[in-house]
Amino acid sequence: MGAQDDFIAARKAEWSELEGLVGEGPLFRLPAPAISRTGALYRDVCADLMRARSAGYDSELVAHLDGLVARAHNLLYGARPPRFGYLARLILGGFPRALRANARFFAVASGLFLIPFGLALVATVVEPAFAAAVLPKSALEASARAYAEGLAGRESGVDATMAGFYVRNNVGIAFRCFATGILFGLGTVFFLVYNGIVMGAMIGWVVYRGHGENIFTFVCGHGPFELTAICIAGAAGLQMGYALVRTGGRTRLASLRAQAPTVGAIIGGAALMLLVAAGVEGFWSPSAAPAPVKWVVAGIFTLLVAAYLAFAGRRGEDW
Repeated sequence: MGAQDDFIAARKAEWSELEGLVGEGPLFRLPAPAISRTGALYRDVCADLMRARSAGYDSELVAHLDGLVARAHNLLYGARPPRFGYLARLILGGFPRALRANARFFAVASGLFLIPFGLALVATVVEPAFAAAVLPKSALEASARAYAEGLAGRESGVDATMAGFYVRNNVGIAFRCFATGILFGLGTVFFLVYNGIVMGAMIGWVVYRGHGENIFTFVCGHGPFELTAICIAGAAGLQMGYALVRTGGRTRLASLRAQAPTVGAIIGGAALMLLVAAGVEGFWSPSAAPAPVKWVVAGIFTLLVAAYLAFAGRRGEDW
């Protein structure tokens, strides 16, 4: 029994550690280092079980290891957690933590979108021919006509239809900013700059035609969600492109896989923000509420978005 005693003495600490991790409950609730450690211990204990069986060690020891391996296997490869649980964790902390951990990409994406946006808006107001070089004159005039009158609400049922349209349009813009990051980030850079110029030129044209108060009153409510989400989607695209350029010695595919959980959390959060933006744009932005009220609400929305991204999830585990 000397060999078995030596074997138990050498390996008992890791068995106890694995038992502790298994006893903590569903694996998806554990922090990333604990999940990685559980996988490593599981492989080691599997090897211990094979050794105990081949060496003919005591049946109680084999049964103990067999049970431990089975419990760890179920924990690692069992049913996935309910998606609503993942969604709650994403909203309550996972998304803002992931974004803060990669704030440099968000800062670059914001600059690539907002700077061209501001420059195009100012350029159009100063020299309207700039907008005509960016967008068809018919589209510019249609935008001007749409904001020629004050906001007085829509007919019943139209708000829901327009909200659905805004979901499709906004998600489409964000998806292009994100998905084209697979082109080593160059596609993301292009679409951020392009969309910034197009939006800036369109709004600048409406301002030039004398309807600036109307269009700014319309966009102020959903803007904090929509524009921020576009920048966030761009940040995810830039991060994906960066992973393909700076692989850290891994293959490009392995580097991309390593960034997948974080990128997924960021783009998932951006999608949720776009849904909120579409709801606000469909139901609140065109309403007949007084302009001062809309601006106050817009200020509240801006503070909420900033506070959420800056502070949500700070007590939780890092991604």
